[in-house]
Amino acid sequence: MDKKSKKTKKIVKKETKKESNKESKTKITKPKKKESSSAISKQNIFKINDYVVYPAQGVGKIVDIEEIKVGNQKKLYYVIQFSINALKIKVQVDKLEETNIRPVVSKNEIKKILKILEEKEDELEEDWKVRYQNNLAKIKSGSIYEVARVCRNLFKRARDKELSLMERRLYETSYSLLTNEIAIAKEISIEDAKNLVSDLLSK
Repeated sequence: MDKKSKKTKKIVKKETKKESNKESKTKITKPKKKESSSAISKQNIFKINDYVVYPAQGVGKIVDIEEIKVGNQKKLYYVIQFSINALKIKVQVDKLEETNIRPVVSKNEIKKILKILEEKEDELEEDWKVRYQNNLAKIKSGSIYEVARVCRNLFKRARDKELSLMERRLYETSYSLLTNEIAIAKEISIEDAKNLVSDLLSK
C-alpha cells in the first residue's frame, strides 16, 4: 500500500469519528426538548367547557381562559362558573396544585363512591367542635371520597343524635357537593342524583 492511500484512509477515519460524535451529541440534546414541551402541555390541562371541581365550591364549568397582565408578566387564568350559587372565579393556570382543583370523577369512580354511602358509619369524636373541624377539613380537601364519608357519617348520626346547627349545614354542603358531581359524572339530572344518594343513605 502506498503512502497516499494510507493518508486517505486516515482522513476517512477521522471524518467518520467526527460524524459519529455529532450524532451522539444530537441524541443527548433531544430529551431536553421533549421535557420542555411536556411541561407546557401539563400547565394547561383544562379546556373551555370542561367541568372541574373546586374544593368546598363544587362543580364548575370553565367558560373562558383569559390572559391577564400581572406586574410585568402575562398570566393565564381559568374563568370558572358555578351553577349552584352563580359564583364566578378566576384561577391562575400555573397554580392549580395550590387550589386542589381537579377533573370531575369518572363513572367507574362513582361506583366506589356509591358503595361508601352504603357502608357503616365511622366512629366520630364526641366533641362536636372537634368533629366539625375534622369534617370541614375533609370537605376542603376536594376529595369526593371524603365528602361521601362526611355525608354518610352525619346522615347516620342524625338518626340517633341531634346534630348542631353547624353540623346540619355541613351535611347539607356535603350532600350538595356529592349529588352535583354525581349528576355531571353520570350525566343524569340533579333530582335523579339526589334520589340515588338518599336511597343509599337510607339503607
